[in-house]
Amino acid sequence: MVIRSKEELQQMLLGEQVRLKSQLEHGASRINEHVGYGNHMADDATEAFEQARDFSVRARVGDTLIEVEHALNKFAAGTYGVCEECGKDIDWARLEAKPEARLCIKCKQRSAFGR
Repeated sequence: MVIRSKEELQQMLLGEQVRLKSQLEHGASRINEHVGYGNHMADDATEAFEQARDFSVRARVGDTLIEVEHALNKFAAGTYGVCEECGKDIDWARLEAKPEARLCIKCKQRSAFGR
């Protein structure tokens, strides 16, 4: 899919926001306060594993939602597409690949390598 404008990116982000919120509301919330009270240790272990996995997925979805909402706030502020580190425009290809990107590729590489 070729994205031709920032407005298309904004619409994509809005759709992603809705999808992520729905996933958090209706998703993997399988909290069972009675883990460890089953008839078999294997069943208890499976339930504990599934709860840990679900928690991890929910945390990742929540983190992604925060990034998407941050990008949408940047649209509202008129700063979308501007690197938060150096103030230069973020390359269009990067925005197409990761519409919630906060940093240009150079600044992202610097932060990844701790420079």
